[in-house]
Amino acid sequence: MQQFPHGVRARLAMAMAAGVLLGCSDSTPPDRSGIFYGPVTAMADGTGRAYVSLDGSGAPTDIGLALTESTLTGLPTDKAEFVFALPSQASATAYRHAAINWEPIGHGAPGTAYTVPHFDVHFYTITEAQRAAIVLGDSTLAARMVRPPSAEFIPAGYVVGGASVQMGLHWRDPTAPEFNGQPFGKTFIYGSYDGAMIFGEPMIAKTYLETKPPAVVTPVRLPAQYSARGYQATSYTVGYDATAKEFRVSLSGLVSR
Repeated sequence: MQQFPHGVRARLAMAMAAGVLLGCSDSTPPDRSGIFYGPVTAMADGTGRAYVSLDGSGAPTDIGLALTESTLTGLPTDKAEFVFALPSQASATAYRHAAINWEPIGHGAPGTAYTVPHFDVHFYTITEAQRAAIVLGDSTLAARMVRPPSAEFIPAGYVVGGASVQMGLHWRDPTAPEFNGQPFGKTFIYGSYDGAMIFGEPMIAKTYLETKPPAVVTPVRLPAQYSARGYQATSYTVGYDATAKEFRVSLSGLVSR
């Protein structure tokens, strides 16, 4: 066996140890988990931020809005929209921006489910510029507004509702509690424009949030095909975080589509 001087043996031992450490480092991927926030948006007397949660591999699991308690006070008496930019870490999701539409007297025919003060929380798979182009106007634009997606893009059982500028067609679930003898608390709506699904929408009564409910995860009905690529929701979550003193509304259980 070849013998080395003591100094050489020491250097060899150090090099071998470093090699072992490097090998271990190479075999253990970095932990990329965390919650990442977008910029702050003023809303009523409070503020809100969009966020995305990533798992250890960096895959998104939830995309949502965190709203301070005071967003429920000082709300305008007229309809209002609050737009939220997503953090860059949300780029792997199918969503491009979010917006809350405040409905102080609700919407729909008198006496129907949604004629109470509530929030329409939209997560859009199109950009703000693309959404701004959703208008009525001439017959071509009107046709785009009401053109439904093919059946495979519509969740089973969902039926078409009204159309709105800068939103498109709304699709609702007639088996939801609010259509079956229960008061409206929260529900989930899909939206489409020009034959493509473009948003998922938790719709939440103001009175429901005022109870500061614990977080509840609710599965949503899913389509067979998707108009946008990226991580999409399989559920939505609404609740109050007593530690952060925030309301959180998110699309959850994200999976790659």
